[in-house]
Amino acid sequence: MALMPVEEALALLLAAAGPIGSENVPLEEAAGRVLAAPVIARRTTPGADVSAMDGYALRAADAATVPATLRLIGESAAGRPFAGTVEPGTTVRLFTGAVVPDGADAIVIQEDTRRDGDLVTMNEAPTPGRHIRPAGGDFASGETLLETGHKLRARDLALVAAADVAEVSVARRPRVALLSTGDELVRPGTGARAHQVIVSNIYSIAALARAAGAEVTDLGVLPDEMAATQAGMRAALDGGFDVLVTTGGASVGDHDLVAPALTAQGVTLAVHKIALRPGKPLMFGRSRRTQVLGLPGNPVSAHVCATLFLLPLLKKLQGLDVPAATELQPAILGSDVKANEQRMDFMRAEIVGREGGLPVVRPLPVQDSSMLRNLARADVLLVRRPHAPPAKAGEPCEILPLED
Repeated sequence: MALMPVEEALALLLAAAGPIGSENVPLEEAAGRVLAAPVIARRTTPGADVSAMDGYALRAADAATVPATLRLIGESAAGRPFAGTVEPGTTVRLFTGAVVPDGADAIVIQEDTRRDGDLVTMNEAPTPGRHIRPAGGDFASGETLLETGHKLRARDLALVAAADVAEVSVARRPRVALLSTGDELVRPGTGARAHQVIVSNIYSIAALARAAGAEVTDLGVLPDEMAATQAGMRAALDGGFDVLVTTGGASVGDHDLVAPALTAQGVTLAVHKIALRPGKPLMFGRSRRTQVLGLPGNPVSAHVCATLFLLPLLKKLQGLDVPAATELQPAILGSDVKANEQRMDFMRAEIVGREGGLPVVRPLPVQDSSMLRNLARADVLLVRRPHAPPAKAGEPCEILPLED
């Protein structure tokens, strides 16, 4: 089977995916969720003309020539507006956030005044409208504030709350199941023997998926035995999950049972080998409502493949815009790199400085895909296109940032 380019594989994976539905959540649970419907303001903000400063409300014409002394007739504070009207020759004490009383069209800040009992002398001529926040200056009732597909940030929640919206419609969280395979795998903390391997990739993949908005269920580790593998796959596919992610058993060895087990459950696998390093053995398909993504068992390869394929899939399931190809960022090489062969290479690299506003990146000295320490040490993936020629330090390059 010919190797499939990364971009083509991603396009095929995303072509079968779409938004999975929505739910209403209270605002306090909406951070990080993706809007499934626009947010429409239910009130005008500010709801009236309000003061931006502490001072005195007046008719600008009454203090066109200063000093001008006016009679104080009351005060307006935030939440306690003045009930009367500012008539000629009068003024109202007001505080920041207070409603500007009827009849007033200007404010003189308190530093430019002198008060003697009920008389207030204005020492600065006011400008109509100055220091007044007009009604609707932020937004008006009925205005669309946030569009469908927007991922809610902390500052967005303040806007939504101010619009008198207490509940929003958001994309349902994708339900992701994780299944690992391999007789050699044991859980951390159980006292692994020399011939055993501590399963680690499920923890990084679960963390990536949760950060992308998914609910994750770890379904455990399956042995390298066909009946058990088929039973595990069948239970996962019948479990109501949107995505099943398997790790391990995705190659073509005698003990790689994931592909035949999935096929036996009616899953048609679209891809098996990707022109990618690390992570050539990778599969995906669909069974009824469940997208299936088969990642390599190697934990570094699994993490890179999850970054490249699982995260875009989870975005699309939540209605987020996903580019047709991996979004790469420009950078500068911090050391020489060799020519690349036919597979797209995602090298673990560190940011060692900045030049011309771009990060300077240097690949880590050991790129073996079993080196978890180097994966943890890396800041970015340095991307080398298929058949890329040698490149020197100081030349432009492309990077894919890793998660924070």
